[in-house]
Amino acid sequence: VQLQASGGGLVQAGGSLKLSCEQSGTGPSDDTMGWYRQAPHKVRELVARITSDGTANYTESVKGRFIISRDNAKNMVFLQMTSLEPDDSAVYYCATGVLGRLLCLPPTCYWGRGTQVTVSS
Repeated sequence: VQLQASGGGLVQAGGSLKLSCEQSGTGPSDDTMGWYRQAPHKVRELVARITSDGTANYTESVKGRFIISRDNAKNMVFLQMTSLEPDDSAVYYCATGVLGRLLCLPPTCYWGRGTQVTVSS
């Protein structure tokens, strides 16, 4: 399975970005998709995940600001980020499978190359 994320960039605090990720190939049996992020000197953390039937979960710090969605027909997942804060700056990775709060390990979970999000104050 391959996951290609895009949409990152530099934005001012309070601004918005929308991340996209396309999955190709056959993924794990659990087709939950989601986004992790990792800031410098911090552990990678799960930001949001969404099941194939649309059930979504978010980490507390992004609730009310980020919205995760997916297009099952296109094997894509999106992350609409609003009211961005400097603490949101990180490399964002999309993933598929059994997405733990901190762990995403093959063969039950895979992630792709990340996209950098930088929020200036």
